Amino acid sequence: MTTTQDTHSLAFMTGDEFHIPTFRLLQQDGTLFEGAEAPDLDQQKALRIYRAMLFTRVLDERMLAAQRQGRLSFYMQCTGEEAAVIGAAAALDDADMIMAQYREQGALAYRGFTYDEFMNQLFGNELDYGKGRQMPIHYGSRKLHYMTISSPLATQIPQAAGYAYGQKLAGEGHCTITFFGEGAASEGDFHAALNMASVHKAPVIFFCRNNGYAISTPASEQFAADGIAPRAFGYRMHVIRVDGNDVLAVYQATQQARVIAVEQNQPVLIEAMTYRLAAHSSSDDPSGYRSRKEEEAWREKDPILRMQRWLIDLGWWSEDEEKALQESLRREVLETLKRAEKRPPPPLDSLVSDVYADVTPALQRQLDRLKSHIRRHPEAYPKGARSLDPDVSATADADKPNGEQGGA
Repeated sequence: MTTTQDTHSLAFMTGDEFHIPTFRLLQQDGTLFEGAEAPDLDQQKALRIYRAMLFTRVLDERMLAAQRQGRLSFYMQCTGEEAAVIGAAAALDDADMIMAQYREQGALAYRGFTYDEFMNQLFGNELDYGKGRQMPIHYGSRKLHYMTISSPLATQIPQAAGYAYGQKLAGEGHCTITFFGEGAASEGDFHAALNMASVHKAPVIFFCRNNGYAISTPASEQFAADGIAPRAFGYRMHVIRVDGNDVLAVYQATQQARVIAVEQNQPVLIEAMTYRLAAHSSSDDPSGYRSRKEEEAWREKDPILRMQRWLIDLGWWSEDEEKALQESLRREVLETLKRAEKRPPPPLDSLVSDVYADVTPALQRQLDRLKSHIRRHPEAYPKGARSLDPDVSATADADKPNGEQGGA
């Protein structure tokens, strides 16, 4: 139903009549803004959040280096956006569903996804939950309520609205959060999802990481309005804009959004203003579309450093603990990487084993042709050849530098 109020004076509106402020609690020096109150966050949970942020930063640094060494085909970093992702995840119940885009590995780290689990997916080895079928960074975990990543942009947004509607019908007090960038908000899926969630009153939190760029396209060339938050008015939806580098503000905003979603069965839109300090992906060179001066200005707003200063000021953390944890994490990620890249790939039969209840004749013929091709050219597919015939000598691996291996 549309409600209107009559007027007899001609006047158009542009939306400039509305102003959406940015919610902030924590200054860059680790102190609270005057008049701000920290959320109810005990030491144990605060350190769980911080350790997940460091875990993610170290993972990103090491895996980008591995990609540059040719040990990994592709990678995407969360660097600079850890507070937005992990602060939001920490405000949820661990049984709430997370539907991510592709830069939310921090949410998985917070929930307990191990380095081994990350590495197995990145290398697509025999222990990868996705059986090597996805490109790197397409994580998923049933036990941690983290829906497997899908490459097409924004598809998770309407899926989240539908899943949340199912949670509403189940009545078990859970909600869904879906993460996406401001570029994905330009997809039609975004609008369809918000409309569906608002009409059907689904308990879903739409979390937009506005990091300023859709790959190389700046926000100024993506939309003319004041960011993504004002779009919520078109769907009569609760909305808040938050400093995405302020982990306390993100945590408190998401915590309250969850109350609205679960207790009132109302969707919420959160726009987190942040910045992607790294390239869009390992295939991107940001120097072609943004200045070093701009990047350095945002490095001074590092969300990890901001939280670290707050923890130290409270007496909950120290520089010695910081050094010890960073050394421990770097050592662990290197050891785990070496284990994961040595593991064999999934068996070739797993390509077709669970596409249907039973392998169809067409799929079996394709698999047989693939095996025949690999047996004729074992030197081109050393991992596949060993998977088929362990006694096949794949000498190609021995000739490659740094133990680099090919794959089927």
